[in-house]
Amino acid sequence: MKKSFVLFMLAMTSICAMAGGFDTARRDAILKEISGARIPERQQLITRFGAKGDGRKDCLPAFRKAIAKSKKLGGLRIIVPAGTYYLRGPIHMESNTCLDLQEGAVLKFDPTPQLYLPMVKTSWEGTFLQNHSPFIYGYNLHDVSIIGRGTIDGNAASTFATWRKDQKRDLMLSRKMNHEEIPVEQRNFGKDTKLRPHLIQFFNCRNITLSDFFITNSPFWCVHLLKSDNIICRALRYDAKLVNNDGIDPESSRNILIEDVEFNNGDDNVAIKSGRDNDGWHCATPSENIVIRRCRFKGLHAVVIGSELSGGVRNVFVEDCTYAGYCKRGIYVKSNPNRGGFVENLYVRNCEFDEVEDLFYITSMYAGEGMDDNHFTTIRNIHVDNLRCRKARAAGIVLQGTEAKPLADISFNAVDINEVKNALSMDHTKGVSFSNCHLGGKAGVPTQVTAKDNIFK
Repeated sequence: MKKSFVLFMLAMTSICAMAGGFDTARRDAILKEISGARIPERQQLITRFGAKGDGRKDCLPAFRKAIAKSKKLGGLRIIVPAGTYYLRGPIHMESNTCLDLQEGAVLKFDPTPQLYLPMVKTSWEGTFLQNHSPFIYGYNLHDVSIIGRGTIDGNAASTFATWRKDQKRDLMLSRKMNHEEIPVEQRNFGKDTKLRPHLIQFFNCRNITLSDFFITNSPFWCVHLLKSDNIICRALRYDAKLVNNDGIDPESSRNILIEDVEFNNGDDNVAIKSGRDNDGWHCATPSENIVIRRCRFKGLHAVVIGSELSGGVRNVFVEDCTYAGYCKRGIYVKSNPNRGGFVENLYVRNCEFDEVEDLFYITSMYAGEGMDDNHFTTIRNIHVDNLRCRKARAAGIVLQGTEAKPLADISFNAVDINEVKNALSMDHTKGVSFSNCHLGGKAGVPTQVTAKDNIFK
C-alpha cells in the first residue's frame, strides 16, 4: 500500500510539472529567506557634514565624512534632503549604512573618468578584473541600503556613454585573460582603457535594500549585484537610456526579491548572470532563488537569463508583471556552447506584453558563438502559465536546443498571442507540452461545407 502511494505521488508530481505547475512552495520558501538590510535607527543630515544642495559645491568630502562616521558609530542613516548634491567621484559605502534620498534630493555625479580611479575589484560582462570604480560601490559589506524618493543621476552622457565604440580592444583583452586564466590581480583596466564602470555595484555583500529612488544617465549597467545575498530591490524607477543601461543585473547572487519596479531602460530590464566561461566555471556560484513580481517593463528585453551564465541559474520566478511600453522580447534565455552552466526551474506566471518582436525565446546558440566548442548548457524544467501578448512581429515561442543538450521538460499553459508571424519554432527539444494555448488567435467553430467547397466541380 505504501509503495503504491509513493508511486501515485511521483506520478502526480510529474503530471503537475508537465501541466506547467507553478512551484508556490519553493517560491514561498525563498521569500522567507529574504529580509534585505537592517536600517539603522541613528540618523544625521548630510548637511551637518558640510554638504550643500546647490548643484555646484563638491559634496563628496561630506559624504565620505558621513560614511566614516557611520563606520565609527556602527551604523548611520544619512538623510539627504531636497537639493542637488554634486559629487566629484564615487561614494564607497560601509556596512550598516543607509543613504536616505528624500523627495527632491539628487545625487549628480561628475562624469570625468579619472575621478573614478584608483581601480577597485569588480567584473565586466562576467570577467573578474580591476577597473574604474562604480559610482556607488560596496565590497565585502553587510546591511547596506539606499532608500527614498530621490534621484541618482550618473550624468554620464558626455564621457562614459561615448566609450562603447572604442571598447573592443579592452573587451577582447579581458576575455583573453579569462580564457587563459590570468590571475585576477593582473587584470588591470583603468587609465587609458574603455571598459565603462557600473552606476551602483555591491560585490560580496549581504543584506541589501534598494528602494524607491529614480535612476538616470548611468555609465553602464545601473544596478549590479555581484556575488551577493539577501537583497530587496523595491519600487525603483528608471529613465536610463544611455548605452547598455541594464536595469538590474544579479550575477552569481542569491535570495533576491525584485518587486514593483518601473523600468524604462536602454537595454535589458532584468538580466540574470553567473559569470563568463572560465571565470564562471571556477567561481561556480549560481544565481539562484530570485523572485520578480509586479514589475512594469519597458526597454530592450524584460527578463533575460544569460548569456554569461557559466556558473548556472536556478529557481527564478516571474509573476504578475506587465508592460509600461515597448519591449523587443519578453522572456529571453540565451547561451551558447562557449558557456556551459545550466538554467533550471524557471517559472513564469500571469505576465502580459503589448507588441514585441519575440514573446518567449530560449536559445543555446546565442550570437552564433562557440559552435565549434563543447561547453553545452543544460536548460530544463521551464514552466509558463498565463502569458499574454497582443502582437509578436517575429515569433511567439522559440525553443533552440542543441543535439548534445536538448532543451527538456518545458510546459506552456494558457499562452495567448493575438497576432504572430511565426507562432512556434522548436529544435532539439524533449518533453515539451502545450495546453490551452492560442498562438495567433483562438479558433472558433469550424465552418460547414458549402457549394463553393466542392472540390470535384
